[in-house]
Amino acid sequence: QVQLVESGGGLVQTGGSLRLSCVTSGFIFSNRAMRWYRQAPGTERELVASITATGTINYVDSVKGRFTISRDDAKNTVYLQMNKLKPEDTAVYFCNAPGSAYYADYWGQGTQVTVAS
Repeated sequence: QVQLVESGGGLVQTGGSLRLSCVTSGFIFSNRAMRWYRQAPGTERELVASITATGTINYVDSVKGRFTISRDDAKNTVYLQMNKLKPEDTAVYFCNAPGSAYYADYWGQGTQVTVAS
């Protein structure tokens, strides 16, 4: 069975840091691009960061310079290091393996990040 399990969320103060992890199983992780999304209550789900199978990285403008996406193919895991956190970063963060003509679309269950002011 395919599984994507996020962890590392929590409550932090403004300016603090968290590292999110998404441990995957049930598919060939090394072949897949991976993404982090976030969704705050009453808002649309937002693409935060992406990393391709070959290591090409993109970020939404609001997190550039603060967040770092990375992957460890030996551990089938994608990470999101979040520094200098702001209250507007508060959301549920989801790990995603985007679908394509070749692959199904997979999602994790989400992990809550709350940044207190």
